[in-house]
Amino acid sequence: MILPVYLYGHPVLREEAKEISADYPALKELVANMFDTMYHAEGVGLAAPQIGLSLRLIVLDGETLSGDFKECKNFKRVLVNPVIEEYSDEEIWLEEGCLSLPGIHEKVPRAAWIRITYADENGLRHDERIQGFAARIVQHECEHLNGGVFIDNISPIRRQLNKGKLNNIIKGTILCDYKTKAAGKK
Repeated sequence: MILPVYLYGHPVLREEAKEISADYPALKELVANMFDTMYHAEGVGLAAPQIGLSLRLIVLDGETLSGDFKECKNFKRVLVNPVIEEYSDEEIWLEEGCLSLPGIHEKVPRAAWIRITYADENGLRHDERIQGFAARIVQHECEHLNGGVFIDNISPIRRQLNKGKLNNIIKGTILCDYKTKAAGKK
């Protein structure tokens, strides 16, 4: 089922997400709905707060980027209660966008590689080192779990230049090719 993507300005996007218990009801259905929503919106990652749920859950599929970023080949994951345990000292600046901030793209710094621990949708624990653009995707989505969005990482001047777009997103006056839920719309 395709769910609406919550847009910038919704309070749920600024909450610290809660851990998911091992017996969370209908987890596999929720994961399937999140993948459906992400694919429909042509995204490569989606965090549960972006569909209005303050839960530490992320779905990822970087395959569409594998032509430009080989580390994204077969990079499909479900991250339950992820924790980034280690960040590289090296940072790389690249442009990002976000389903919750349609029409806004900015260069932001991210660690070149990370080490992350998480459970998958079957409860299996993983400890994984991820690099390159795949690591960028994970960092971007984990930021959502901590109440952040990628524009928090840009300069005040760049934020000011995007102010009109941000206000339109909050008011719900932007057009998207996917279902959304704007903060300013009932």
